[in-house]
This record gives sequence, structure tokens and C-alpha cells, in this order.
Amino acid sequence: MSDFQKQTVQWFPGHMAKTRRLIKESLSRVDCVTEILDARIPLASRNPEIEEITSSKPRIILLNKCDMADEKVTADWIKYFKAQGFEALAVDCRTGKGLNGYQALVRKVLADKIEANNARGMVGKSLRVMVVGIPNTGKSSFINKMAGRVRAKVADKPGVTTSNQWFFIGNGIELLDTPGVLWPKFDDPLVGDKLAFIGSVKDTVLDIETMAVRLIDALREGYPDRLAERYKISDFEDMQSWEILELIGRKRGMLISGGEINTERASVMLLDEYRGGKLGRISMEFPEF
Repeated sequence: MSDFQKQTVQWFPGHMAKTRRLIKESLSRVDCVTEILDARIPLASRNPEIEEITSSKPRIILLNKCDMADEKVTADWIKYFKAQGFEALAVDCRTGKGLNGYQALVRKVLADKIEANNARGMVGKSLRVMVVGIPNTGKSSFINKMAGRVRAKVADKPGVTTSNQWFFIGNGIELLDTPGVLWPKFDDPLVGDKLAFIGSVKDTVLDIETMAVRLIDALREGYPDRLAERYKISDFEDMQSWEILELIGRKRGMLISGGEINTERASVMLLDEYRGGKLGRISMEFPEF
């Protein structure tokens, strides 16, 4: 078995156990939960432990970074989650696309709660929503957009939010931001790969060339045309994925002494371009109805 096949992603820093506890303790103070997933990998970016912890509350699912995912596939995911009884929206939290419907959706999901508050003479009582999601799915960008100004810390790296924070977004709605939390282990190694591709797992955890080769595996299976078009390569059906990585590096002029290809540099470039949407709108998971 090659090194590319053997290496698996395992990452569970100690602060994530603390995060689970924070979420459990805060659940009684909120009316519903908004779960932010990555539209490219909705299932892989969904923490099954958080799903279990928050199952007692009404749920809204935001498929973030929808502009980077295949539009038709995202529409199918919306149908998939609605069939499971969740309200779902395709959004892009950096540009604000789709978020204009969020507050109305909160009020729809909590219509019974609003009616009960009104009946008890608590008209206009704040609706409190917990925001959950794994690292790098866009929680902070979402809260910043909804709050109307930069209030939550944002970074293109996992694990920036470290404690619970409240934000008022208007229309009687408050958001509770929580730190991003992964789960202790990935039973399916493909889940770890997908999370590494989008940057939810730190690049230092898994060898960068291993990630690049596995990303090429996924692209040549689902979107070979994007791979061919972006890197001006063709007839790669009979090539190994590591050979395609070398070819990409050669075409980009990533050579070192002796004409050898700098595959590490090529790997960083490939992952950066995928994460930056330069290969087009690509979904890595497809719903099964």
C-alpha cells in the first residue's frame, strides 16, 4: 500500500472537547440552531456529534460557499434536507448571497414560539439562535454579514472562534456564535480527505502532496474536464494521479535544480486554486434520495 493510501486524517485538539461542553450548556438558552455546512461537501462538513447534541431544537441549514459548488447539485441538497424536515438555504456568507431570506426563515421556523410568547404577553421577545459548524465553513463570515459590521473574528484558517459570543442582528433575533468543532475521528477516510481539501483540517496535519494527489483522484472522477481545462492537460486517463501532479508542476514551470519538479509547490498551488474556486464550481458529494 502506498503512502498516499495509508495516511489518514485524525485531528481533535483538546479545546474541541471544551467546545462540545459549551454547546451543551448553552442549548437551553436558545430557541433554534443554525447549522452552517460547506455546500461542496454537506455531509462531510456536518459534525454528527453536534447534530446529536442539538437534535432537540428546530434546525436551519445553510449551505455556505454555494458559489463554489455545482449549482444543480446544491439544489438537490436543498431538497434532500427539506425532505428530512429541515429548512435549508443556499448562501454565500462572504458576498451575502441568499442571506436576505434568513431572518424570515428564522421567524417561520419559530412561528409557534413567537405565538406562545405573544400569548404570554411577551410580544417582541428576542429569538435566540445558536450558530454551529465545523472550522472554516464560514460561521464568522455569516455573523459579520448578518450583524452588518465586522463583529466576529474571521480568518481563512480553522479554529479562530474560541468562546461563545452573542450578536444582535435586528428583527428581534440574536445569534450565539460557537467555536468550530470537529469530531474525535473520521470513520470514513474519505471524510477526512474532503475536509482537508476545503481547509477545515489544518494543512500541517496531512502531507500536502498526499492531499493534492487525493484531490486529483476526486477531480478526475467527478470533473475531469475542469482539471484538463485549468491545467491544459489531456489524455490523462492512463496516468497515475501523482503523474498528473508532476505534469501540472512542469506546465507551471515549478522546476528545481536538475530539472526535477517541485511537487510540494505544485500541491500548494493546486489546493489553493481549488479552494479559491479557480477550477470552477465543483461539488464533492451528491445526495441520495
